[in-house]
Amino acid sequence: MDKQIISGDEAVARGAWEAGVRVAAAYPGTPSTEILENLSLFKDDVYVQWACNEKVAFEIAAGAAIGGVRSLAAMKHVGMNVAADPMFTLAYTGVNAGFVVVTADDPGCHSSQNEQDNRWYALHAKCLMLEPSDSAECRDFTIAAFELSEKYDIPVILRMTTRVCHSKSLVQLGQRQAPPVKTYEGNAQKYAMLPANARPRHAYVEENLARLEEVSSSSPLNRVEWGTDTKIGVISSGISYMYAKDAFGPEASYLKLGFTNPMPKSLIRDFCSRVDKVCIVEEGDGFIEYAVKALGIECTGKDVVPRLGELDSQTVALAFGLAEKPQVYSADAAAPARPPVLCAGCPHRGFYFALRSRRAKIAPVGDIGCYSLGCLPPFNGFDAALCMGSGWSSTIGLAKALKAQNDERKVLGLLGDSTFFHSGITGLIDVVHSNSDVILCLLDNSITAMTGHQDHPGTSGNLMGETVTPVDPLAIIRATGLSDERIRIVDPIDQVQMGAALDEAIAASGPFVIICRRPCALLKPVMAANAGIRCVVNTEKCIGCRQCVKTACPSLTFENGKSVIYDPAGCTGCGLCMQQCRFGAIERIGG
Repeated sequence: MDKQIISGDEAVARGAWEAGVRVAAAYPGTPSTEILENLSLFKDDVYVQWACNEKVAFEIAAGAAIGGVRSLAAMKHVGMNVAADPMFTLAYTGVNAGFVVVTADDPGCHSSQNEQDNRWYALHAKCLMLEPSDSAECRDFTIAAFELSEKYDIPVILRMTTRVCHSKSLVQLGQRQAPPVKTYEGNAQKYAMLPANARPRHAYVEENLARLEEVSSSSPLNRVEWGTDTKIGVISSGISYMYAKDAFGPEASYLKLGFTNPMPKSLIRDFCSRVDKVCIVEEGDGFIEYAVKALGIECTGKDVVPRLGELDSQTVALAFGLAEKPQVYSADAAAPARPPVLCAGCPHRGFYFALRSRRAKIAPVGDIGCYSLGCLPPFNGFDAALCMGSGWSSTIGLAKALKAQNDERKVLGLLGDSTFFHSGITGLIDVVHSNSDVILCLLDNSITAMTGHQDHPGTSGNLMGETVTPVDPLAIIRATGLSDERIRIVDPIDQVQMGAALDEAIAASGPFVIICRRPCALLKPVMAANAGIRCVVNTEKCIGCRQCVKTACPSLTFENGKSVIYDPAGCTGCGLCMQQCRFGAIERIGG
């Protein structure tokens, strides 16, 4: 087969296909999204699905594996928190056919709310763990993960990071080698984890992991590279191995760990006994360092290597005194900050614009999605955001806290349509059942927008390219027993509608839901429908009041005392700016 330059995510998808995977599920989240998108290219061989959340994705894949076909679940690191419940138990039951779960960690918080190090999950959930360093290893390790999972009847975590997911390198492609489907035989003692069954299965898991420690120590996924001398021995894994090689050079010796749970203790002891000084290079927490020190081996690691953010070769070299900080040219001038902004025509801009003038009456809570950008100036749209779904559920507690301090602001929670299906429904149910005096805003833009327009249960298509029946959020909201008097459906760009709905919600007592329904401006059908439509400013009528500029539209600017549509190609003609002009200086053309 040919060699190709592909990303780590693409390589995982390729390796899974070559290993004979038949079922794959995920919830989209950077940096893991492209794994399922690339697996969908093999939909003749693999059933692929965007699940409503990571727990469901994990359980879809787990059911397939128990049933006898190789399966994969993929998620970003915070998604594994959602999937942890079934993961801890699947280690007890075993998997029958091979099962691999990908965690894509995000050191540096490039697109995430934290930097958690998911290697600890392998230790605590008692799963095997492999850590590839580049795209070639992503393909090879994925294949190996399925083989190990199936041979030893255990889930395997494939731990990646943003840099491995999105960097590209040369990969040798292979053919698909699909093993026969394994027979599913009902076995309650093995698969039904009632307490009486779980206790003996726990004992089996511990015995299995003890055996697998020797497998890890002899695995070719872990290797020793002897340098020109043995003064320094470096232990590393994942992308950090690449940085270590650059920093320490060919003189040092290396123990490259690809199979990191169970940790290869005998291999580590042997390597460390042959070098004078042990240095450990790893991003995030001291996971390897913890294991090495537990063996009674002295080493240098997180006492010099940063715990925060991503590493690079220079950071590693500086940490171990292998280089001096480079001299750089400095100047007093600094580039202006360029925070990310909501797109031109984004329906969320209309929501935040209307909310801004009512901020004194509202204590807003946000969530995870492209609407998170509304937290930034000039909208300052919310003050707190924890995780997916918390935008609605946390309103209950916040409302109680504000009432206790006689704060009369109305608590407002917001989330998107994909997040509604992910984990918003349960919060909705509790809000209604507790009769909480809060406002719930569903920012429905008809797609999972932040991660690249993936389908969700509310869309009419799926990852297999099939037309499906969409689930209507309004029907679910009504099913909670909330009457139509407490529900408003508005176009958030229409400021009269949007403002009236917010005012009603603020004045109401008890739960009130506002559905802001307008599709993402970047959806292909929307772009096609809006082709040629844009706004223009009549400079003769413009008096330079700047009211339109307050919408913070990236297609609009202010020059020489006048408003200007400086990016006509980007303007969608949504008309939000038009509604702010009292002098008729902005008009829509082309439609």
